[in-house]
Amino acid sequence: MSEATRPPPPLVAWWSAFRAWPAWARRATWTAVGIVLLLLVLTATAVVVVRRPLPVTDGELDLPGLSAPVEVLRDSHGVPQLYGETLHDLLTAQGYVHAQERFYEMDVRRHLTAGRLSELFGEATLESDALVRTMGWRRVAERELALVSPATRSALTAYAEGVNAYLAANEPSEIAVQYTVLGLTGLDYRPEPWTPVDSLAWLKAMAWDLRGNVDEEVARVLTGADHTPAEARELFGDYPYDRNRPIIEGGGLVDGVFEPRASGDSTRLPRPAWGPQERDLLAGVGEALDGIPSALGRGDDLGSNSWVVSGDLTTTGAPLLANDPHLGVGLPGVWMQMGLHCTDVGADCPLDVAGFGFSGVPGVVIGHNADIAWGFTNLGPDVADLYLEKVDGDTYRYDGAREQLAERRETIEVRGADDVELTVRATGNGPILSDVSEDLRTVGVEAGPDGEEAYAVSLAWTALDPAPTADALLGLNLASDWDEFRAAAEDFAVPAQNLVYADRTGSIGYQAPGRIPIRGSGNDGLRPSPGWRPENAWTGEYVPFESLPNELDPDEGFLVTANQAATGPDYPVYLTDDWDRGYRAQRIRDRLTALLDEGPVSSERMAAVQLDSQHPLAPTLVPYLLDVDLGDGYAAGGQELLGDWDFTQPAEGEQSAAAAYFAVTWSRLLELTFDDELVGAARPDGSDRWMAATEELLQQPRASWWDDVETDEVETRDDVLAAAMRAARDDLTALSSPEPEEWEWGQVHSLDLVEPTLGSSGIGPVEALVNRGGWAVAGGSETVNAFGWDAREGYGVLNGPSMRMVVDLADWDASRWVNLTGVSGHPASDHYTDQTDVLVAGETLPWAFSRDAVQEATEDSLTLVPAEDEG
Repeated sequence: MSEATRPPPPLVAWWSAFRAWPAWARRATWTAVGIVLLLLVLTATAVVVVRRPLPVTDGELDLPGLSAPVEVLRDSHGVPQLYGETLHDLLTAQGYVHAQERFYEMDVRRHLTAGRLSELFGEATLESDALVRTMGWRRVAERELALVSPATRSALTAYAEGVNAYLAANEPSEIAVQYTVLGLTGLDYRPEPWTPVDSLAWLKAMAWDLRGNVDEEVARVLTGADHTPAEARELFGDYPYDRNRPIIEGGGLVDGVFEPRASGDSTRLPRPAWGPQERDLLAGVGEALDGIPSALGRGDDLGSNSWVVSGDLTTTGAPLLANDPHLGVGLPGVWMQMGLHCTDVGADCPLDVAGFGFSGVPGVVIGHNADIAWGFTNLGPDVADLYLEKVDGDTYRYDGAREQLAERRETIEVRGADDVELTVRATGNGPILSDVSEDLRTVGVEAGPDGEEAYAVSLAWTALDPAPTADALLGLNLASDWDEFRAAAEDFAVPAQNLVYADRTGSIGYQAPGRIPIRGSGNDGLRPSPGWRPENAWTGEYVPFESLPNELDPDEGFLVTANQAATGPDYPVYLTDDWDRGYRAQRIRDRLTALLDEGPVSSERMAAVQLDSQHPLAPTLVPYLLDVDLGDGYAAGGQELLGDWDFTQPAEGEQSAAAAYFAVTWSRLLELTFDDELVGAARPDGSDRWMAATEELLQQPRASWWDDVETDEVETRDDVLAAAMRAARDDLTALSSPEPEEWEWGQVHSLDLVEPTLGSSGIGPVEALVNRGGWAVAGGSETVNAFGWDAREGYGVLNGPSMRMVVDLADWDASRWVNLTGVSGHPASDHYTDQTDVLVAGETLPWAFSRDAVQEATEDSLTLVPAEDEG
């Protein structure tokens, strides 16, 4: 082909054709090209901005304060294992690595615990700040710093040095993308240096999440105001000892010391009845407390599973220990996995530990060292009481006299608004919360009798009494046997926990630590008390540690703790009357017993028990539902699924449709049975207490609770069951499909992880940046696989397994673990939610501990070295 006949190159041909276009078409094309190029530039810039805070994980970095290099070895999920020559170096490096991955979370937490969120987020968080300032979380933490041991204080200081080294080396935009977003809204902010008190204050937030039965106190008042004592007792039944076994069945006090094999002593303090006048006065308190910001936690709805099996009953010949704490879900998850290893373990550097910890706190909280393993569940004792107080001006009434209120002034800085001056007042019982909440203040004024003082509402809570809980955390990390473990546990003041234990010598054990108040003879701990009566006050003493339940090497060969009653009914010390009803614990016990009947148990079978999804109420309720005649056709479409249901709650598959139908029926049953008579905090959430109450009511087809007081008819049990099933059929038709066989529990029961600050901003691109969601999950409330939901709010997951672990004491490297989210708090990180898929699928990850196993699993290796000017 000659040059004259060769066609022009495509671009030249296009350009020639383009020049022939009309001028308006050429202008429109150039405009479109410009917009596309601008979007590409903006996108590239956004990617750079979002990825800028990602940590350096390979190579070498200076870290001032080190005496020798520290290695940071990360595996394929970014889990760091640190190796250093001194304890100071290890904890300094831990502070640095925590700041690398999660400083924004740490910063928000310290603003929360100091009552300073409004400095960052404005008036939206003012009530939360005022509540925290009133309780004085940070003031208590400041006093605790003087109480902890010199070793703990040194650990906190070393950790803070590492955090501050990271802050000094990076601008806010290099620390977290959230600071960049906040900067775009006009916030001029640079994080303050980290202090040991910042670490201690976070323990107050965790204690608040697990604070006990405050909600039940209010619910009892609301329920009792308009119902007979017998009707109220139907909703607050006793713990079912005949069906669900406690952690330790026997035991008693011998000279004040708990002995698990001693006889019980049933002597208990008297429990006076609450009179009708006081019930009327407190009728509005529940709704007021419901208004306290949810960012402070959902204490009474949280739970956990743990159990430990003796080596005599395992395939390895050594103990196996399982744990999965159930906490609120969000991003990042509450735990960060880490290993801390002295390169030469000895007296000068004794640390060799791995597990789950809190960013902002040195050491690990749950895990194992070279000698022992331990796990936590919430003990759930009654450690907080509400009081009505007769307040007049700057005094309050107590024992027939006027006492001076304690007062202090607080200034809350509010972004975009004037500072708020807060006067914090307290009686001898505790801080007055009604000064903070408009709702509570209104309740107090309206409750006061004409011509007398208004009522205020105060709080007594063990976490407001300074204690060296941080000593316990360091002590657990370093303990090598049962005696050292118990010595560490004795310092664990708040939140009171169930601790399970195992060691390499083959022993297993249980210890309940924590500060549990001894109340005056007039305070039953179940309802808000008149604060002016001295017999209602706390005595100032706590249940002695020696009197708290504990057991080493039980005859049965295993121990199960899942928030059930810690002891039998004859235990003479009052811990609480509001135990979890024990459904999960008994199901775990039943599963373990069945497995052990087949032979020794393996770690794989232990992990399988963690995934058990049987609904605890289904075996009782389903027969009643099937006995109701719904006729043929549409209405009976869901009911028919229950006939072949095995009571499990998979996210998808053959049994999933029935699980979905049962859950929606259960929600509707609660609404139709109780919402006509109960309001606010007294409304049913579907938790264990409501399951137990329903089990009792099902045996009473004409109980008054079945009747809808808003109708002229007198409804019975079967009327309500029929109405609930019909409503559930309609609900699932709207939510999912008109064909019942197409329903799936995971379609409505989903896990959505929301970042707590920007994740609810209402700005779509920002929420998309920081939030993740859409996981269809199995399980449910009060199920071993406890992805819990609230019947008052829908079927989405509100709390769940924050992690899972199975520790193998025959071979640490054979242990398994998984986190709800990932180790990173950076949305652009591959490790932001890389473990969520694993956990939701019911799987776990290898947990390397030995140096060889860690080295083999290493993907990234970072060496932190002393700064050059430090030699």
